[in-house]
Parts: sequence; C-alpha cells; structure tokens
Amino acid sequence: MDKKKGIPLEKIEKEAIRKDMDREKEEKREKEREEEDKYILEIEQEYEKRREEEKTVKQRILDYIVITLASVVYAVGVSQFIDPNNLAPGGVTGIAIILNRIVPMETGTLILIINIPIILLGMWKFGIRFIISTFYAIAATSLFTNLLAPFGAATDDLLLAALAGSVLIAVSMGIIFKRGATTGGTDIIIKCLRLRYPHLKMGMLFFLTDVGVVVASAFVFQDIDSALYAGIAVVVTSMMLDVVLYGRDEAKLIYVISDSSAKITDRLLEDLGIGVTHLNGQGAYSGKDKQVIMCVSKKTLAPRIEEIVREEDPDAFMIVTSATEIFGEGYKSYFSEKI
Repeated sequence: MDKKKGIPLEKIEKEAIRKDMDREKEEKREKEREEEDKYILEIEQEYEKRREEEKTVKQRILDYIVITLASVVYAVGVSQFIDPNNLAPGGVTGIAIILNRIVPMETGTLILIINIPIILLGMWKFGIRFIISTFYAIAATSLFTNLLAPFGAATDDLLLAALAGSVLIAVSMGIIFKRGATTGGTDIIIKCLRLRYPHLKMGMLFFLTDVGVVVASAFVFQDIDSALYAGIAVVVTSMMLDVVLYGRDEAKLIYVISDSSAKITDRLLEDLGIGVTHLNGQGAYSGKDKQVIMCVSKKTLAPRIEEIVREEDPDAFMIVTSATEIFGEGYKSYFSEKI
C-alpha cells in the first residue's frame, strides 16, 4: 500500500503496465501507418511515371493548356490579392514578395530566379520529363504575375485578399499537380521530403515550410497585421490544397458497375495493389446479371481509381462516397479503436 496516496501498489503497477501496452500499440499503429503511406506514395509515383510515358501528343497538349489556365489563376491570386496587400504567404512566392520590397525587380521575375536551383534539384530527383512541365508552369506563373501586376489590387480588405488569394492559389496548384507538374519552389522541395517522410501530407508540409516566411514578412513589412493575415492565407491554402487533391474525407468507398469489370479489376489489383470485392447484381430493367466492383481506398488513391475506370470503360456507372470509418486489415482494428 502506498501510504501517501492510499493506492495499492498492485493497482499502480497494473496501471503502469497498461500505459506501456497502450504506448506500444500506438507506436505499432504509427509504424504501420508510415509503411502504408510510403507504399501509397510509391504507387502514386509509379503510376504517374507510367501515365506520363503512355500519354499521347493530344493529351500532352491538353496538359499544357490546362497548366496555362491554372497558371493564370495562380497569377491572379498573387498579383491581384496577395502581393499588392503586402501578404507573403510562405513559399517561393512569399520570399519573392518580400525581396520585391528590397531589390528593384518584379515579383514574377524573382519567382523565376529563385526557382532555378530548385528546378535543378527536381531534375536530379525526378528526371527531365517531370521538370519540363514544371519549368513551363513556373515560367507561365511568373510571366502572368508580371503582366497582371500593373492592374493593382482587386480589394484593399486584407481578410478578403487573404481568403480570395489563398483559395485561387490552392486551386491552381491542385490542378497543376494533377497534370503531373508543380508550381516549383517548395512544391519540389516537399516532393523530395515526401520521398523520405511519405506519411506527411502535402498540405501540412506546405504549412510547416511557410511559417518561417510569414514570420520574416512581419519584420520586413513592419506590420504584424499583414503577417497575421498572411498566416490565415497559409492555413486556407493548406486546407484547400488537400481538398482539391484528395477530397474532404480520409477514405473513399467506390462501387463500379461495368461490362468491363474484369479489366478494371485487373488494373486495380496490378496498378494500385488495392483490395477489390465482387458483388453479384442484376439489372432490374434488363434482367442481365452484373458484376459490381466494390473497393475502399485512401483518399489519395481515389483519383487514380476513377481514372482507371474511365480508361477501361467511359460508360461505366460509378458511385464514389465517403467512408468515415473503416475497420479491418490495412485500416483500423475494431477492438483497439473502439474499446
């Protein structure tokens, strides 16, 4: 008996053992999550590489058209909302905005110059094909930022500027990412970081790397209000980027009804390595037997699944819904999470 507290020593020992077991379980789950995220990242990279190699000339032209339009949106966010209101929401763009107040160079030009060594890093890590589209995106955003700068601020309200600018930047970045390129800067650095720390989400990585730039802007602009609003822009960009890239939820439940279910299943198993379940169904009108594909995936893989379905059967009937909780192999243990 612990006389000081009146608690039996046996009970204290049992509590200590229980805490140790809980900590070991949490460490095991964290390790499993890291391994799973690493596996998903490898699948994403391999899929992106194969997709780039299989693209036709028409598809590549479409990619560059979309990247160009997204670059205009990015430039609008920077030149009409962020830059003229002394907001430096992190990344190379934030650094360029800060330097623009120190050296007599346009913000777009500074974005391009700062990105040159980072592009060389990306070329070393990801290859020349990836960098070509990325360099085009950087050049386009830099050019349009300079061209739109003379029009001045669309609003002088710092809150509106932070919100509108960050949303435009996040949406454009997400679109460019989906086309196999980036807007350069910390995008490339973060892709390199994810090779080593795949369990970290891109939005969170952007948030962490942007904090230093926001703090620096407070000293350069001598305005704490601008820095705080820039911080708001960073948070909104981080959240919106994850939404654009992955959707709002952690997992997706997908049903596919198609006459090419065998081909789709093979692609899902071979290309993505995810589990697939076949459900037997029957068309109420036609009376024909149907094989329904059901699969659950992390939200990061959901866009890949949708793309495979479109490639194999553009007329497939597909239902994509959010899965709030998933228990079983590869996900959560029902007993460890609920008890």
